[in-house]
Amino acid sequence: MAPITTDNCEFECATSVDSSINNNTNFENAIDNDNDSENVNASRTNEQSNELDLNQVQVEGEHVEHEEEEQQQQMPWEAPGKQGLYDPQNEHEACGVGFIVAIDGKRSHKILRDAQTLSERMNHRGACACDNDTGDGAGVLASIPHRLYAKALAAQGVNLPELGNYATGIFYLDEAQHVAAESEFNELAKSLGLSVLAWRTVPANQQAIGIVARKSEPLSRQVFVARPAGSDEKSFERQVFVLRKRATHELGKPGRRFYICSLSDRTVVYKGLFTSDQLWDYYTDLKDPDFETYMALVHTRFSTNTFPSWERAHPLRVLAHNGEINTLRGNVNLMKAREGVMQSDLFGEQLKKLYPVVEPNLSDSGSFDCVLEFITMASERSLPESVMTMVPEAWQNDRTMPQEKRDFYQWAACVMEPWDGPALISFTDGRFIGAVLDRNGLRPSRFYVTKDNVLVMASEVGVYDVDPSQVALKSRLKPGRMLLVDTKEQKLIQDIELKARIAKSRPHSDWLQQKITLDEIRNANVLNTPIEEPAKPPASQRGIFDPRLSLFGYTTETVNMLLIPMFKNKKEALGSMGNDAPLACLSGFQPIPYEYFKQLFAQVTNPPIDPFREKVVMSMQCPVGPEANLLQPSAQQVHRIWLPNPILSIPDTQLLKRNTHRGWKTKVLDITFPYSDGYQGYLDCIDRICREGVNAAQAGYQLLVISDREAGVNEHVAVSALLALGALHHRLIETLQRMKVGIIVETAEAREVHHVCVLLGYGADVICPYLAFELAEALRDDGVIAPDTTNKQIYAAYAQAIDTGIAKVMAKMGISTLQSYKSAQIFEAVGLGKELIDKCFRGTQSRIGGVTLEILAKEGLERFQLTYGKVSPDTRILRNPGQYHWRHGGEAHINEPSSIGSLQEAAVNNNQNAFEAFKKTTLESVKQCALRGQLEFVDDRKKINIDEVEPASEIVKRFATGAMSFGSISLEAHQTLSITMNRIGGKSNTGEGGEDSDRYLNQDPNHSRRSAIKQVASGRFGVTASYLANADDLQIKMAQGAKPGEGGELPGYKVTKDIAKTRKSVPGVGLISPPPHHDIYSIEDLAELIYDLKCSNPNARISVKLVSEVGVGVVASGVAKGKAEHIVISGHDGGTGASSWTGIKNAGLPWELGIAETHQVLVLNNLRSR
Repeated sequence: MAPITTDNCEFECATSVDSSINNNTNFENAIDNDNDSENVNASRTNEQSNELDLNQVQVEGEHVEHEEEEQQQQMPWEAPGKQGLYDPQNEHEACGVGFIVAIDGKRSHKILRDAQTLSERMNHRGACACDNDTGDGAGVLASIPHRLYAKALAAQGVNLPELGNYATGIFYLDEAQHVAAESEFNELAKSLGLSVLAWRTVPANQQAIGIVARKSEPLSRQVFVARPAGSDEKSFERQVFVLRKRATHELGKPGRRFYICSLSDRTVVYKGLFTSDQLWDYYTDLKDPDFETYMALVHTRFSTNTFPSWERAHPLRVLAHNGEINTLRGNVNLMKAREGVMQSDLFGEQLKKLYPVVEPNLSDSGSFDCVLEFITMASERSLPESVMTMVPEAWQNDRTMPQEKRDFYQWAACVMEPWDGPALISFTDGRFIGAVLDRNGLRPSRFYVTKDNVLVMASEVGVYDVDPSQVALKSRLKPGRMLLVDTKEQKLIQDIELKARIAKSRPHSDWLQQKITLDEIRNANVLNTPIEEPAKPPASQRGIFDPRLSLFGYTTETVNMLLIPMFKNKKEALGSMGNDAPLACLSGFQPIPYEYFKQLFAQVTNPPIDPFREKVVMSMQCPVGPEANLLQPSAQQVHRIWLPNPILSIPDTQLLKRNTHRGWKTKVLDITFPYSDGYQGYLDCIDRICREGVNAAQAGYQLLVISDREAGVNEHVAVSALLALGALHHRLIETLQRMKVGIIVETAEAREVHHVCVLLGYGADVICPYLAFELAEALRDDGVIAPDTTNKQIYAAYAQAIDTGIAKVMAKMGISTLQSYKSAQIFEAVGLGKELIDKCFRGTQSRIGGVTLEILAKEGLERFQLTYGKVSPDTRILRNPGQYHWRHGGEAHINEPSSIGSLQEAAVNNNQNAFEAFKKTTLESVKQCALRGQLEFVDDRKKINIDEVEPASEIVKRFATGAMSFGSISLEAHQTLSITMNRIGGKSNTGEGGEDSDRYLNQDPNHSRRSAIKQVASGRFGVTASYLANADDLQIKMAQGAKPGEGGELPGYKVTKDIAKTRKSVPGVGLISPPPHHDIYSIEDLAELIYDLKCSNPNARISVKLVSEVGVGVVASGVAKGKAEHIVISGHDGGTGASSWTGIKNAGLPWELGIAETHQVLVLNNLRSR
């Protein structure tokens, strides 16, 4: 039985299935009556697992009864919906992809057979379901095999017109409703001036596929649509596009299966829930020698989630994709918002019928496919140009890039934000076929051109046999580069020529002269009246005595530990030893809303990037202001303010508030209200801001400034800038006005890197944290900061510190441009209620429910009361509740002095009373700080006889120590832990710093210093064959709880001779590793490492350490499919490693949520027994 472990304890879980978690009959273990089934069912009869089931903590809305009702209506072809902690939105995929094309466009059956070889050799890139015979999906996209279809339709008595005079595609329908669906489709085609020639059932061999695939097998029907007389090729292509889009929007109904694999006059897609070799046996068309094609694009899928479906297999309509789009939520939201400003000469009024551009409930690949196809069809862009717009190169810092190409990319950045993430995208529209790599080049892609004019591209080497003497060109795709074959012009077009041609196709460089910069606005305003400086508080209320500090929740720790280092050193301060303070929802000191959000990070399915070593791909530049019509390339699109970073100084904010340059207007939205209006005033204020914002956008204002400048003046209290921004941003998207305005947030509330990141993630374009700046000016006047520092230097130092911090946060998720990070909502909320999420942070996960808007409003009013209400000398001194360091009477901490003292007393003197005191204070601390402290023991069960319980000496054998390298703790402590665990039969963990060979060779059994668990992390410190062979468990560390998505750092002065020897390095030289397993880009890479470790030590159990975040269960199920035998879920609070405070305090989730989700998803997938 594979246990799941947390960093501090391990649960051996029975593979029992609770009907409330899994009443999903179609994905029940589909293996009838073979041995495997007996084993699984035997294990199911075990006692129910006593796993933490945090379903019970769902506070709002999501009633289990309602979920059960929904699931009972689930159709056989549908994957499970949201249930418990599982959410289909968190699914990932990683894949093998390749294509083969005759450059001269010559058709042959050999191309298809070669594609079959290509596909079958990537079988290891796919994955299998619990029956070990159903793949996660495979498919092929080829040019239309006219001769085959003419023969098939002739047998039905239908005469097929010439190739090019009809469009065809395969539909997934269901037996019960297919007649009705087909007849409705025929009617819709007729209404669009098209006629349906015929339908045919696609011949298929049901015996070729696995049992799970058979349960959800569709009826595959193929349609043939005739081209109207007098219609040209381009118009027909667009008519067919409209027909497919409208059919998808209008003909799908609850209980009816309706999915169009493709509909085109050039290409056809065959795909399904197969392994890559089953594909070729299932569809008998693919075996017919009359299936002749000049190109074939193949794909085999490894869905990290394990609810793959027929519909989600690739290729899609124009692409097959290997990788992840990390910025998806923002891309999709902004695409919806663009519907308010898009117009098309080609479609006119029909354009609105094609909305939403991105159909609901699609994967990242599906969403990308929708947008790519839409831009190509609805504007005069070619397919390669649309791809360049969506996946640009890292042009911002590339000094060697030709100016014309740079200018194209800068113009394109004003049109659309990049779809960012590690991706190899193969695309085709039947004429062009090509591939592009993301700006980081984080996916492999190699290609050959043979002497008989055939190009083969694949995501790996060895998939196609070719005699070396027949190879004319052999190469690989480089970061951001594109490979393209134009079968009409019959040539391979290299990246340089292709992009130069596209860059010169319009006067992008001339258009860019019209972009707006801050300098231009400053110069234009020089002649106007001088900028009014905001009123300064009186001398007695400046600096640390400014009452607004208390009003907005600043503490002495905020000032001393976070802000002063930023102003002095231009970077964030470092911390270490994890985070044991309470979650915001358990805090007793009115936390501000930002504290409820936890940053998400990449693990396994895509890599975090290194913001320092890979700085060349990172960029903070952004256009701000209204976006023009995406579908009409013009100079209009660059009429935006181009900013180098997202922080505005106080003078520049004042300038933009009254800017009229080029006819721009700015509307200031005051987010304060009279204190006397109370809680209702808070709610009304948010609604008023939304109303005023939408009206201003409709009235032609270009900038909206959300400002809390009036807070504290005339008894006015401010709404949280984050709540006001989130509500306004989503209201503008809903009313399709978001693209007409830029949003500036002028707030005293934001001061830390995390606060700025949350604002950017929920819709802010630029931020002016004016109170932090005013505080710095006062500290300079008091001599805390160098007295000769100018205001400009203060702004620059702070902006640099924030930029570096944002880069680290984006890099954790594998995102490299701020433009893509904005509005992408890459956070999970812990402890915010559903109603509040729906109003202000729509689409954000908040799995345990929690506080309402009313509670946050009351806490805001309470802070006002504390600051201005009771005017005693005490209230004038800034509070220090001890968020970072424990203080008596302050915020609770799990590790507090009295419990540590009791523990030491109990251990040194074997004092039972001291141990009881330790137990009591620790349980109390856990109750005040952690989710698990909110769970209560069930005490009404019948007691069992103590003789039936394992003796303590057996239970402790399942204990394991935390993974701490010596370096973070002393060598002596590290060895003592190993000796102790070996004596009791438990396991100690080396940590990623390795272990010297003298500790595991020739050890005295009673004094063995050997660690049973050996970690393998990114630096591969001291990982030798001997190290791997001397382990009971080999643990792959994918992330560290205290700072997920970041690497380790050991300063030079800590690198002693012992450490240097073990880590094969030099004493005194600092050791900095990139984020863990920086070289693991996908689940298949991890499966490969698991295989390699198994080969190095066949007796060791392979363990994978993940960190809790939303979707960790989905990743864990991928890890289980990758053949790991043990999974560790680490919490956000653990870890000894040093990192910036932002990473330690605000990334990762409690392990309780991670454990519960992982268990539920594994059970749902029938993978728990693995």
